[in-house]
Amino acid sequence: MSRYQAIIFDLDGTIIDTEHLWRRATKELLDRRGISITPELQETLQEKLNGLALNQSCAFLKSHFDLPDALAVLVEEKARRANQLYIHEVRFVQGFLEFHKNVLHHNLKTGIATNASDDTVAVTDHALGLSKLFGEHIYPISRVSNKGKPDPAIYLHAAENLGIDPMQCIAIEDSAHGLAAAKKAGMYCIGINTAKRRSQLAEAHHIIEGYEELSLPHFLSTIGG
Repeated sequence: MSRYQAIIFDLDGTIIDTEHLWRRATKELLDRRGISITPELQETLQEKLNGLALNQSCAFLKSHFDLPDALAVLVEEKARRANQLYIHEVRFVQGFLEFHKNVLHHNLKTGIATNASDDTVAVTDHALGLSKLFGEHIYPISRVSNKGKPDPAIYLHAAENLGIDPMQCIAIEDSAHGLAAAKKAGMYCIGINTAKRRSQLAEAHHIIEGYEELSLPHFLSTIGG
């Protein structure tokens, strides 16, 4: 029997291709406050914000740009715009659906452990049918009192609800914060470089550029699965 019994996925950037949508939501939020974003600043912001929960990312923006708005106002505004974009533009990361099918074929359990809010998960589920793939095993940040990654709480919660020891779980992540959370939970971590910032994945046990690189039988045998 395989040592690994489950694969737990992050959501944004790992299952769904959304970095460009959040980038637009951030840009529009700052535009409305008279702050223009240069390409260099955009890159800096993405490195800082990638993998953070919405509350954490807005707290960073408020501090970095000395915004007078209440944090709750920024969170609500950015979430509303992002969710509007998700409705029509959210897509699966290339290769994910085929890979997920493969995971199930190998009798591994699957779940989602995400910093996303209930609203964002609901919008994504409506657009793409996440619950058809993961059933009840979709865990947004609200399940752990909004403790965002790099806190390991959401990964520990997902493993517990899947009924699998965290040490027997593989986590797939696209950000440094997400990898830190999964590693603290005791999981084997795969970094997927969808954001094209390989340096953010330095803490991963294994890095891939895309799902097509991951041949499960070979990979599981390689890591003692």
